[in-house]
Amino acid sequence: MRSKFQQVGLVFIGLVAGILISLNLSASAQKDAQGPLPVDELRSFADVFSAIKQGYVEPISDKQLITYAISGMLSNLDPHSAYLDAEAFKELQVSTQGEFGGLGIEVGMEDGFIKVVAPIEDTPADRAGVKSGDLIIKLDDMPVKGMTLNDAVQRMRGKPKTAIKLTIVRKGETKPLEITVMRDKIKVQSVKSKMIEPGYGYLRITQFQEETVADVAKHLEKLFHPAAKANGKDKSDAKPEALKGLVLDLRNDPGGLLHSAIGVSAAFLPAKTLVVSTNGRTEDAKREYLASPDDYQRGQTDDILKNLPPEAKTIPLVVLVNGGSASASEIVAGALQDDRRAIIMGTQTFGKGSVQTILPLPNNTAIKLTTARYYTPSGRSIQAKGIVPDVIVEESATGDTRERIREADLERHLDNDKDQAPAKDDKAAAKPAHGKNGKGKGGAKDEDEDAPAAPAFEVAGKNDYQLGQAMNLLKAWQIIKH
Repeated sequence: MRSKFQQVGLVFIGLVAGILISLNLSASAQKDAQGPLPVDELRSFADVFSAIKQGYVEPISDKQLITYAISGMLSNLDPHSAYLDAEAFKELQVSTQGEFGGLGIEVGMEDGFIKVVAPIEDTPADRAGVKSGDLIIKLDDMPVKGMTLNDAVQRMRGKPKTAIKLTIVRKGETKPLEITVMRDKIKVQSVKSKMIEPGYGYLRITQFQEETVADVAKHLEKLFHPAAKANGKDKSDAKPEALKGLVLDLRNDPGGLLHSAIGVSAAFLPAKTLVVSTNGRTEDAKREYLASPDDYQRGQTDDILKNLPPEAKTIPLVVLVNGGSASASEIVAGALQDDRRAIIMGTQTFGKGSVQTILPLPNNTAIKLTTARYYTPSGRSIQAKGIVPDVIVEESATGDTRERIREADLERHLDNDKDQAPAKDDKAAAKPAHGKNGKGKGGAKDEDEDAPAAPAFEVAGKNDYQLGQAMNLLKAWQIIKH
């Protein structure tokens, strides 16, 4: 039996070596390691492959075993590297266009369970009450433990108008919650805007997609140059009040496309300002991205920001962030903070500061591989730390902020190579909350258990405390200017 394993193993080593050569990976491996392929390790791998093929309780195909091996290699690197089968690869491509099927949540893996980074605004998951930081332990009656992230995502995806039951563990709850979510076609409106009151505008980005930069330009044009109307007809003699300040809301924005983040930053920064840099082991992973059409346009010939109101570069700007602001959101916040173009307000962001490169493979599959880290213009690493706001403002006047999962909480997360000290939680830097006895998060709640429940929170609604504080800051800014 042993000799049979060895024979199969030798054949398999040759197969693996051939695959590596065909993918041009052996050259880079030799260049990095200054030596040949690790034959002893490949032989061990081949022995395991052979043992499974011959002794596993049920037959399993070579394709399945290779797929599992690839998936295992990637998932054990960090929370964001993954193998994408044909369906997952297609869904990734579709989702960046702003329309896909499913529940509408950004998720990660922790201890073999699914953790919610953030529900996407106005999606089935958001409406059903799924919250950032929730730990999903069952999908319908199927335990999540043992699934890969891609497997879990596939189970959550499905035809519109079909239901899935999520069993959730939530901090503060004594027993698991069961939430039924009706799947739907997710079409995310990535940019929204409105006038909060005369002279003050509000711009919200829920996700960075292909059309986000163009949409931001259109919304800014409307905010800066609104049409004055009365009884449905334009009044040429009515002049709306000039915009005095703007709030850019990136709360619960899980990120998206890098070039979109650069374009949004470019809308508010001087031309050719450094927005973000990346650094990895390969030469093409070492790059600087500027507020320039060359770095934020993909495929277009005309600059999509060419008609942007010039006032966008100078108007007083407050950027709202929280623990659900991740990746592309953090790039924008970091660029505007380092340039001192805006005041960043809210709570510490998620801390997802790594670059994932999509490497297509045969049969319409791909791997998503972490290849670099992001750095703000001043050289700060976002990874596992995030952006600490200039002004810490909790989510309510009592100092309560929803408990959130962050990058630093994820298993096997990359370290912050610029700051080896543990990342400080924003709550430690925050001033004492306004609850009873000056207690912070949880203090007032413990002493006021019989107090009436707070009204349901609505982003940019009347009870949006952080937005109210942003408005107060903008108005104070006007007083100081004058």
